[in-house]
Amino acid sequence: MNQEKIIVMLAEGFEEVEALTTVDLLRRAQLPVYTVSVTGRRQVDGAHGVAVIADKVFEDIDFSEVRMIILPGGMPGTTNLLNYDPLTVVLKQFAAENRPLGAICAAPMVLAAHGILSGKKATIYEGMEEHLKDAVPTEGTVVRDGNILTSKGPGTAMDFALALIAFLADEMKAEEVKAGLLYQK
Repeated sequence: MNQEKIIVMLAEGFEEVEALTTVDLLRRAQLPVYTVSVTGRRQVDGAHGVAVIADKVFEDIDFSEVRMIILPGGMPGTTNLLNYDPLTVVLKQFAAENRPLGAICAAPMVLAAHGILSGKKATIYEGMEEHLKDAVPTEGTVVRDGNILTSKGPGTAMDFALALIAFLADEMKAEEVKAGLLYQK
């Protein structure tokens, strides 16, 4: 089982900044990241009307080859991810196998709704803390608890992506990408 691929899930109404910043930075770090549509077709429209052609559709993915799944937020993208039953099955499997998961903005509610964040520290878009259910709401732009990384929203997308690089590669690679972007935070 070769678990190398990193998947960013796209549903209609996803938050473009969160999804595309994550993909862009992970690719700059030379990590094998792919966008995957849960719509049954490759074109997915973001929350602000930006059409993206996903690399793959959900049905074509062999999840035994996937290292990590990342969920961007946005509305109604988060709700569409939450209501996509095949994704629910895969997320629960990843959690049971302690495989890495990431979620930003409203998307941590998807993990929480399926019990994946129970007892874990997590963050979510401000004002949505009630959706964290049995999680431990934690301040911070990016919160890591074991193999789960969560982040607050579009304005934290760079920090989220850099934290993902540090987690998936190493801190040196994250600093290298950060320097190349002239990111000052």
